[in-house]
Amino acid sequence: MTDRITGSALATSDAQSTATARRSHTAARGLVWLHLLLAWTAVWVLYSTLIAAAHDESVSTSALSGARAIAAAAALGLLVQRLTERLPWPRPLSARFLLVHLAAAVGFGLTWVGLTSALEALVGRPWVLSRPTLFIPFVILGIWLYLMVAGITYAVRGTERAARAEAAAALTQLAALRAQLNPHFLFNALHTVVQLIPVEPTRAALAAEQVAGLLRTVIEEDRDLVPLDDERRFVERYLAVEHLRFGDRLETAFEVEPALSAALVPSFALQTLVENAVRHGAAPRVDATTITVSARADGARLLLTVTDSGAGSTIPLHREATTVKPATVPGGSGLRRLAERLEVLYGRRATLSLVSEPGRGFVATVAIPLQHAD
Repeated sequence: MTDRITGSALATSDAQSTATARRSHTAARGLVWLHLLLAWTAVWVLYSTLIAAAHDESVSTSALSGARAIAAAAALGLLVQRLTERLPWPRPLSARFLLVHLAAAVGFGLTWVGLTSALEALVGRPWVLSRPTLFIPFVILGIWLYLMVAGITYAVRGTERAARAEAAAALTQLAALRAQLNPHFLFNALHTVVQLIPVEPTRAALAAEQVAGLLRTVIEEDRDLVPLDDERRFVERYLAVEHLRFGDRLETAFEVEPALSAALVPSFALQTLVENAVRHGAAPRVDATTITVSARADGARLLLTVTDSGAGSTIPLHREATTVKPATVPGGSGLRRLAERLEVLYGRRATLSLVSEPGRGFVATVAIPLQHAD
């Protein structure tokens, strides 16, 4: 069963990765075309202005002449783009790379001058070839146009490639953090079952069934963001296991605004906060402890808060983490991993805070941008 689930998840992940790669490639090509369109427009305006001034022509005549010249350059620019695809930017620069582009640039300049001269001759305007003194300057202009096309293409693709690499690294980091978080949580859940076996076998069997359901969810869940309602149901199943362990010593309450049921939250985020409350709030006490899970909107932010009525810290505590610096992240390893996930997903737009007063329990709050599932 697990193999089928895992295989299905991998197939889905591969399909999503392929679709994402295609969308990314299409977006990159579109961005290259947009930059080139802006560049060609600027060159056309400058070229037409210079032609009008040099030949004392009307703006409309020089604009048409410029349009023909730029159209020829843009058509040749398609070949330049193909060359940049076949000849990626090397690190470090190689002599072969520079020589190939030097030869291609000279060829581009010569071809552009010849093609533009032919177009001008077709409309009865003998152009560069009839004036030898302008031949070399226009070849140099053609070389500059080549460098413009190649430079824009390399720059946009390099930026897009760096963004893809950064996104891939973030996904890898998130997957690694989930892989660390899940065994941590499952170990604690299984520990609950083990504690119940010698004293209450029947309740231990019920707890084992609950843990099996939790395990299935952990195996199947490969999303980084899930609807709040899904996360709430998972937390309820987790607390059902802990209720079997603590009995009347553990009371729970949920205060979630119905309108927020589709709000997206990091998977297992609430569970991490609740587990922290169980371990540090309920477990050390003999008296009953109440854990309250709440979610509310605060403008453009979503606040996830878990409060317990335990003994709290021995000294006043008010710590907040907005970046992944282990020394500033409150709580144990589970909260540190959660803070790292928040940093990867939201950067400085997310915070994780832990507040406590002696005898007043702990209040753990995650603040993230409010966004809903499509």
